Amino acid sequence: MRGHSTPGLTPTERLDVLGAVVAMVIYVSSIITFSARMMFDVPPGHWIGIPFLLMAFPLGYLLLMARRLLRPPLYYIQVGLMLSSIIILFLLDYVLGLEWRDIQWAVILFVTLYFAGMGGMIGVASRAGRSWMVSAVILFFVAGALAFVQRGVTGL
Repeated sequence: MRGHSTPGLTPTERLDVLGAVVAMVIYVSSIITFSARMMFDVPPGHWIGIPFLLMAFPLGYLLLMARRLLRPPLYYIQVGLMLSSIIILFLLDYVLGLEWRDIQWAVILFVTLYFAGMGGMIGVASRAGRSWMVSAVILFFVAGALAFVQRGVTGL
């Protein structure tokens, strides 16, 4: 056995599964964060959002590998939008500690970017197969619903 290869999966398939797992972590982390804000009054910038932020690293890796795997331009957009939303959230909440959620235009811009990235992750997950795609779609809708319910309940 050579290296750390996964039996039965090509390098491309392994990266497709990595993309699907990253999508699931993003969705589940978002669901947990929105739920914690509603149930436990967890503020923005809390440690509970760290798993979401850490997905920037594998997303960056997926972007770096995309050229080698001859990914279509849409793939770059899908991964890039999610990565951009994570970086912006990190800067606003964790580095600068801004109260940007009180500024309507800022919320609209961020939510648009966030949902574009989340929607793109459905496409990334679907590269690993139908079951990953179905799971991504379901979790996308759960996270999306909770995002709006949480905003209505907490105002954040």
